[in-house]
Amino acid sequence: MERLLVLRLDSVGVTAEAWLNGVPLARSGPAAGAVTVAIHEYTLAGANELQLLIQPPPPGQAGAPAPLLSDGQRGASLRLLLPRIGQLAHPENARTLAQIDWAPLAGEVTEVPATLRQTVDLPIAFPRWRWFDAPVVAQPPDLLAAVASYLQGIALGLARGDPEPLLLAARLRFEELALAYQRNLADDVGRLRLQVQQAHAKAPLQPVMPKADTLLLRPLAGGRLLECLTLDGQPALQSPQAGGGRRVWPVRLAVIEGRFYVIR
Repeated sequence: MERLLVLRLDSVGVTAEAWLNGVPLARSGPAAGAVTVAIHEYTLAGANELQLLIQPPPPGQAGAPAPLLSDGQRGASLRLLLPRIGQLAHPENARTLAQIDWAPLAGEVTEVPATLRQTVDLPIAFPRWRWFDAPVVAQPPDLLAAVASYLQGIALGLARGDPEPLLLAARLRFEELALAYQRNLADDVGRLRLQVQQAHAKAPLQPVMPKADTLLLRPLAGGRLLECLTLDGQPALQSPQAGGGRRVWPVRLAVIEGRFYVIR
């Protein structure tokens, strides 16, 4: 693999999110800065939809429209870049395949949340990832109890320092990531297994047990994926760490014939 498809998100003065094909992939805060993320496992051969969200509401909330008066110092940009492996993912030394810019003039009023969209055709040779064809979940709240129980099984394994329930649940995800980035599947699985085991040996993991009344299932990709979050928008699978931090394991589920699969 000589090149790597990445999204680069820059923002100043506002919070911004980058979405690709209905999935949020990067978030940047008001302090000037950039976030870069590889996106092979979220792309399609042909048309792909990019979205730049300005002042997005918290997950699970609609967000009431509000006027935002620009001082001329607010802005955000989203770029789809194709740098060579080992090179900095920056517009100056990478091919730009698509870009969306938001930079209102001083005194200009913008209604937020705001969403800017662009469709880009990508001549890529990736297979069609499974999640693109997963069935749409009509009523995610109906699955809260079942998903909570499913996640509890994974959390219980983590509490014992046993990564196998998580590895088994995410088998399809590992397979597709290895294919997307031309990596060795066994190496990826072994890396996560070792991370969990080492973390637990250093300080026993104490994952918060997901419950139906503390779980938020956010539909993504037109309802084909369910992102498992806490009510405050954090990953549902998490374990507090000393010093106030936390270790998280993001989970995005597909529901196929009544069974759950961690696909992303």
